[in-house]
Amino acid sequence: MDILVVGAGATGGYFGGRLALAGRDVTFLVRERRAAALRERGLRIAGGGGTETIEPVLVTAVPSGATADVVLVTVKADGLDAVIPEIRPAVGADTTIVPVLNGMRHMSVLNDAFGRSAVLGGVAVLSTQLEANGDVRQLNDWASLVIGAQDGRPTQAVQRTHELLSGAGFPVSVSDDIVAAMWQKWAFIAAAGAVTCLLGGSVGEIVGVERGEETVRAIVEETRSIAAAAGYPLPDSAVSQTLGTLTAPGSSFTSSMYRDLRQGRPVEVETILGDLIAEGGQADVQTPLLDAATVALRVHNRRVLPD
Repeated sequence: MDILVVGAGATGGYFGGRLALAGRDVTFLVRERRAAALRERGLRIAGGGGTETIEPVLVTAVPSGATADVVLVTVKADGLDAVIPEIRPAVGADTTIVPVLNGMRHMSVLNDAFGRSAVLGGVAVLSTQLEANGDVRQLNDWASLVIGAQDGRPTQAVQRTHELLSGAGFPVSVSDDIVAAMWQKWAFIAAAGAVTCLLGGSVGEIVGVERGEETVRAIVEETRSIAAAAGYPLPDSAVSQTLGTLTAPGSSFTSSMYRDLRQGRPVEVETILGDLIAEGGQADVQTPLLDAATVALRVHNRRVLPD
């Protein structure tokens, strides 16, 4: 196998589907229920330009001896421990593992399982959701992937991985400081999630009321302070871009966390907000607004998740 995509949801379905459409040797490792749906309908990516359908190569277990050049891990963080033994047979001496999960917790888990040199950092920027019928819907044209060695070295493994993932309709770049890039994304999705979930609306709705913009700016400042205290200060350009996105008048922007909340689904609160405020706590950074958003989403999860 050239590329093993672990999961075929909103993220894995999009990137893996685009790679398959570009003619790459892509295999999806999925649960049997998802495999059955994909066999019936195909993997469909719907967007402004219409719907593209792929007949994906699917496995529910890695065949014996079938190692991959690249393992693209796209499951949510709470499912990572379960898939590690499932992907282990696909990991050979030269395999690179590219996780595109939220937060940072997954890096230590994968490093412990496969060794730090095999695990690259990854930052996926896209806005997709999995529809009730199993289709992957692209909500806008923002889709890109950044990879890099954890120590920043431009190794042959990084270059090979870049070549395998490039040229499939979304830009792929290599960062010489991928950990800082991951922190930058983490701070953004935490701020966006806290703003929309705690304040209960789209960006335009929030900044359109008295004290709305001031509260948004206070949430962004809390995330900025945590990142700085952890040793990964956010560039001024990143803070400006975040504020521009989260304070744009009339904007319909919402976070994926908010969409999950509104649809009554579990929200990925611990790896996005819980771990972040824990980092802040270690440095005595006060985060009352992030704390409030985290508690509210924990209450939601307890309500919707089975005991």
